[in-house]
Amino acid sequence: MFDFTKRKFLGLPIERQHKKCAELIRFLYAQKVEKEEREKLLETYQTLLSWMKMDLMALGNFKSLADQFHFHLKKAKMSLKEWNLLPQISTQDREKGWEEPGLIAIYLDNIRSAFNVGSIIRTVEAFSLGSVYFSKDTPFIEHAQVQKASMGTFEWVTCFKDVSLPDLPKPLIALETSPDALSLYDFVFPEIFSLILGNEEYGCSESTLKEADFLLQIPLTGRKNSINVANAFAIAAGEICRQKRVRESYDQV
Repeated sequence: MFDFTKRKFLGLPIERQHKKCAELIRFLYAQKVEKEEREKLLETYQTLLSWMKMDLMALGNFKSLADQFHFHLKKAKMSLKEWNLLPQISTQDREKGWEEPGLIAIYLDNIRSAFNVGSIIRTVEAFSLGSVYFSKDTPFIEHAQVQKASMGTFEWVTCFKDVSLPDLPKPLIALETSPDALSLYDFVFPEIFSLILGNEEYGCSESTLKEADFLLQIPLTGRKNSINVANAFAIAAGEICRQKRVRESYDQV
């Protein structure tokens, strides 16, 4: 998969060279590979850097991998910076979550449906992702329908009202259907970031897209090119947590 000759690799446009480097790092990060194979991939990456006349890098932990991934992504110009429920009966809820809430900020950009808001809060709590930040026109947690749809989890998730984009941790990552967006499954999430979820009708606002560091979309194959925002977030949350597990297993090796 990453078996290049020097001539073939250097024959690629510089943007594609960086794309290949990003693909290698993503494979190294996203797959659970044995130590021998990991060392071989790291050696291949260093070789590619030398062919590109770039400084060699020590990739000993997740942070260094993520930093290099985003560096190559930028050089490859693959990033964009301008753009009545019945109560569920459960006997398996826990007194306390297995993990403390994470450091991820979930920003609700003019989401109007209280049911969607409550569902998103529930997903945030279920995955121990972090905190939820509300834009001015998004129904807050004192709303009865938000509370009901969240199945009571609004009491366990830290929420902030009337927040603007500059108050959010970077990078800003917008989940948005767009031809310029990267696939959710081709992106390496950093440990700390803000995930922006847009309005049910028009998605993220233009002003928000202009401030976003990255656009991500969920690959869809049906006729409909969009899904409910709370459902989309649940898919993204699952991928974020999958990557977190891989990162933790990688750091333990």
